[in-house]
Amino acid sequence: MIPSKFDYVVARSLDQALQLLGKHGTDAKILSGGHSLIPLMKFRLATPSVVVDVGRLSDLRFIREEEEDIVVGGLATHHMLESSALLLEKAPVLSMAAARVGDVQVRNRGTIGGSLVHADPAADLPAAVLALNARIKVVGAGGEREIPADRFFVGMLESAVRPDEILTEVRVRKSDVGNGAAYLKVPQPASGFAVVGIATTLSWAGGTCAGIRIGVTGVGQKPYRAAEVESRLMRTSLDGEALRSACARTAEGVDVLSDIHASAEYRKELAAIYTRRCVEAAAARARG
Repeated sequence: MIPSKFDYVVARSLDQALQLLGKHGTDAKILSGGHSLIPLMKFRLATPSVVVDVGRLSDLRFIREEEEDIVVGGLATHHMLESSALLLEKAPVLSMAAARVGDVQVRNRGTIGGSLVHADPAADLPAAVLALNARIKVVGAGGEREIPADRFFVGMLESAVRPDEILTEVRVRKSDVGNGAAYLKVPQPASGFAVVGIATTLSWAGGTCAGIRIGVTGVGQKPYRAAEVESRLMRTSLDGEALRSACARTAEGVDVLSDIHASAEYRKELAAIYTRRCVEAAAARARG
């Protein structure tokens, strides 16, 4: 397929990119790694008249510590997340999820900002940022704002980022990381997207679960927190029938997807099984 005609502009600064978005509104699209936007343009599901390339804004490509936060720039690639010593030590679930994205070529070009804003319901990184309780910083004509991860994903391929805004940072409070983490998924055979993907962070104290967050992707119209499962697992030993019973509720209240990869019933069962396995893996790490 061939995209419709468009103008291509390389932004030399964040301010220039924001000015172009302000000028062209919904007729403009941001290009970073390109793995989300270009396929949509080829199928003419996206037909921007202007493509603003922000891939050269190196000041948005970083991973660092800032006081109480771990901060990831919007243009950090999946490979950067996968290989970051800081994330592997202090927020490993983000590295685990990034390592499962696509293939080497995709991970070298794709960015965390592009993945999150695209809001694919089967993408890997949304589950991780939900499990980390991340805050996502966006900048636009009206200034800066932070969006909690559990309010960021609005619907199918729809995030809370406005047309005149750019995602610049993903922030994780160090105290929210926990001491056990895991990411497991059932991948689609060709694309690698998650039929079901589960990210878990938890803390362990006194022989029981002292805190837990579970991010789910691939199951519903958007990535989400399995809040009911989390509440049922608090102050438990995370094993036995109590764990299986709680994880059986992973897809409760969700409009479960049904497609050529998995029926709704099969996907619901996979979600329960993989949530249990993911919690068990995170708990094993938390126990040391």
